[in-house]
Amino acid sequence: MLPAASRLTHRDDFATVMRRGRSSGRPRLVVHLHRAGQGARPRAGFVVSKAVGNAVVRHRVTRRLRHLVAPRLAELPPDAMLVVRALPAASAAASIELGADLDAALRGALRKLGGDR
Repeated sequence: MLPAASRLTHRDDFATVMRRGRSSGRPRLVVHLHRAGQGARPRAGFVVSKAVGNAVVRHRVTRRLRHLVAPRLAELPPDAMLVVRALPAASAAASIELGADLDAALRGALRKLGGDR
């Protein structure tokens, strides 16, 4: 579970990250990463649309992604805002596959973000 201070909860934050952030996609998910220049800890949010499946499937995918992202937040810059967008293939993926896609996507987004500064 992510602590409340580590969650993106406002629509404006999601919109900012998705519009201004750097993204990196994999077959099962897309990661959007943005440095806000404020805040003491990285924050994360999740987007799992109806294309992924019904409510039960969407909540399962969200829980699995939240569990995978929590330990990886410490590796992000302190002012980072992260949005993980699940694609339909995420519903049938094993946790190990989601973790591998998440790691690869984070590496790609961090590499792109590092080129900006």
